[in-house]
Amino acid sequence: MVRPSRRWPRFGFKEVWEYRDLLYFLVWRDIKVRYKQTALGVAWVILQPVFATVVFSVVFGRLAKVPSDGIPYPVFAYVALLPWQLFAFCVAESANSLVGSQNLIKKVYFPRLIIPLSTVLAGLVDFGVSFLVLLALLFRYHISLTPSVAVLPALVLFVVAAALSVGLWLSALNVEYRDVRYTLPFLAQIWMYATPVVYSSSLVPAKWRALYGLNPMAGVVEGFRWAVLGRSGALGAQVWVSVGVVALLLIGGLVYFRRMESTFADVV
Repeated sequence: MVRPSRRWPRFGFKEVWEYRDLLYFLVWRDIKVRYKQTALGVAWVILQPVFATVVFSVVFGRLAKVPSDGIPYPVFAYVALLPWQLFAFCVAESANSLVGSQNLIKKVYFPRLIIPLSTVLAGLVDFGVSFLVLLALLFRYHISLTPSVAVLPALVLFVVAAALSVGLWLSALNVEYRDVRYTLPFLAQIWMYATPVVYSSSLVPAKWRALYGLNPMAGVVEGFRWAVLGRSGALGAQVWVSVGVVALLLIGGLVYFRRMESTFADVV
């Protein structure tokens, strides 16, 4: 029976589930390729946030005297760097994922959504290793985890959703406009300083904090500090604004990605 085509494509979650073995293979491939023929291997995962924390602690903690809400600045910065580096890594990898897998895309059919999704999931391995360093840092400064840490898995899922929502847009755009990849380092640098990684969101006037939540990573970082450090009070309005922004970006990214999917093999 001939059926009229849908004006809006389906998201294709069922099809992705049917190809879950391929998704697992691509995730495992990305993990192995990243550390193949490296001198330090997984140590890079630890060294990057540790060195960044040291630099931020000296420049912003000691020299600039940026307030850290009564928390030792190394802990304050590292807690924010965890979700930020996961987000930045996943966005960069997913944005270039389709172009990097062009030979696979041209040879065989499978739901293309699997490619950016696999790069995002592979980033969780790095996050897990870096989180162990956070536990050691908390022990060093005699900071105990509180019951609010139970929310952390949901916040990690929030980071994944935020990274995937941006990555879907950029990966589809990068197929047609290859200069997208050249803007990524600049975008990441500007975005980090627009996010309360090296400073507290309490510096933002209260009347602007909900608007500040339009930056989805502002809500993510605020949520991480609340969950790990157990600061008093509930999550602020900016977190819930960020949740809404991520939901809209993700839905829009899925729709745009699916509409462009049929052209990937011809253009890439």
